[in-house]
Amino acid sequence: MVDKAMALTSKQRAYLGGCASTLTPIFQVGKASLTPELVAALDEALEKRELIKVSVLKNCADEPAEIAHMTAERTRSEVVKVIGKKIILFRQAKKNSKYELPR
Repeated sequence: MVDKAMALTSKQRAYLGGCASTLTPIFQVGKASLTPELVAALDEALEKRELIKVSVLKNCADEPAEIAHMTAERTRSEVVKVIGKKIILFRQAKKNSKYELPR
């Protein structure tokens, strides 16, 4: 598990960003922004997939970077990248991780 003491390095972020390039966003953040239900769903998705992409819709009042950091805080995950209105989040599985992070 990636905790705050062990933040991702730039090499790890680049690796995960590359892995996420083929992913399609599985969640959309809209007008309601971050609801407790959305945070719970994101948390569950991170548990199963480890690496997820989230899309921020135009009708969302909050900035994507702000949403990314709030989400990471609430789900104990790491923000890999924020590109435009897309957010990439990562939380390594406790066991049997699909991603071997570079050192």
